[in-house]
Amino acid sequence: LALILIFMILIIWGLNIAYGCRDPFGTILSVGVTAMIFWQVFINISMVMGLMPVVGVPLPFMSYGGSSVLTIMTCVGILMNISMRRFIVDV
Repeated sequence: LALILIFMILIIWGLNIAYGCRDPFGTILSVGVTAMIFWQVFINISMVMGLMPVVGVPLPFMSYGGSSVLTIMTCVGILMNISMRRFIVDV
């Protein structure tokens, strides 16, 4: 239950970044990254509960896999960069 709450906070944080972003590219990128994390969490939790067939989708930040961990960490870094630069107005 706590793990689901943590992932919900992460997804709400990503959507909040997308909502507050002034750059259309940053908005689309942050929605895409957040959607990718959401679907990985949704599919993995559904597999564990027996609602979906078992496929090779890892749980972000929990399942160990080289490319999965690298991809998720890169995506969260992109979200943090968009969050940091969303209030900067270009002249």
